[in-house]
Formats: sequence, C-alpha cells, structure tokens
Amino acid sequence: MNHYLEIKIIPDAEMRESVLLNKVYIKLHKALFDLKNNRIGVSFPEYRIKLGKLIRIHGDQAILNDLQGLNWLGGLGGYCKVSDITKVPEKCKYRIISRKQANMTEAKLRRLIKRGSIKPDEVNAYKAKMFSQGLDHAFLELDSGSNGHYHRRFIQFGDLIEQPIKGEFDFFGLSKQATVPWF
Repeated sequence: MNHYLEIKIIPDAEMRESVLLNKVYIKLHKALFDLKNNRIGVSFPEYRIKLGKLIRIHGDQAILNDLQGLNWLGGLGGYCKVSDITKVPEKCKYRIISRKQANMTEAKLRRLIKRGSIKPDEVNAYKAKMFSQGLDHAFLELDSGSNGHYHRRFIQFGDLIEQPIKGEFDFFGLSKQATVPWF
C-alpha cells in the first residue's frame, strides 16, 4: 500500500456534496467488485464531523493503474478532480477505517417479532434502547444494486498508529484489521 490517488468532489447547484460523495463511492464499490481486489483501501482525510470532499484511494501502483483503467467514474468525472497516482509520504501515520454497524435495528426487531423471540410488551423497550444507542458516526447513504433500497454505511475511524498493519479490504475499501496511510 505504497501509492494513492485522490478524488476531490466538486459539488454544484445540481449536485450537492453529500449526494455526489455517495454516487462516487457507489461507483468505486462497483469498480472494486469488478476487479475482485481486496488490496485497495480508502480514507477520507478531510473527515471531521462529515466525511468531507476528498476520497483517497490506497494501493500498490499496479493495482491503482488497473482501477483507473476501468474509467469507473464515467459521467461523474465532470464533478471530480482526480489526481495522478502518487507515492505515499515516508513519514505518515496509519489507521483502520471500517464499517460500524448498529447492534439494534428495525430489521432485527422485525425478525425477532416474526420468529416470536420478543414478546409484544418488550417491543417498546427494545425501540427505546435502540434509539438511545443510535450511531453518531459519519456515514454514506448508498443504494443497493440488488433491491434498490437505501442504507447507511457508518464509517468508523480507528486510532492513529505508527506502523502499518497488513490485511484485506472489502469491496468498499474498508477493513476491520488492515490500516491505510493517514496524512
């Protein structure tokens, strides 16, 4: 993971920043799936409360060349400034960027009710606990290619560390164990 490229989102009156970021990320996910590559990670270096306008894609130079060869941004390229593939700075930190999932959801509650694992008088207590444990992480709102439904993918940023940890990434560029460079 010694190279990266950056995608800078350029919103306008027709396309808000959050909508554009979601669309670009969905396209990236589809490209990673097409490549069947688990060696590409993503970071959001402008992250504060929101994810920001910058997506950094990390990997080896050959893998990033393969990704860019797909012309995966398509029509969204006009809303983005894409950098050249660049070597990662030698002095940088590392962090794990992963998906954060809620333990208690409406879908889980429906399944519990359907199979009779929760009594009718316990439903309100479950809902109250579910809402009190809401996630406050930054998120992407993605639409599913299989069923067309929208879902939120909450992003969790691990602590900064000095040494990289190797591992695999999912087709969203996230990992529970592997780090990406953070600079």
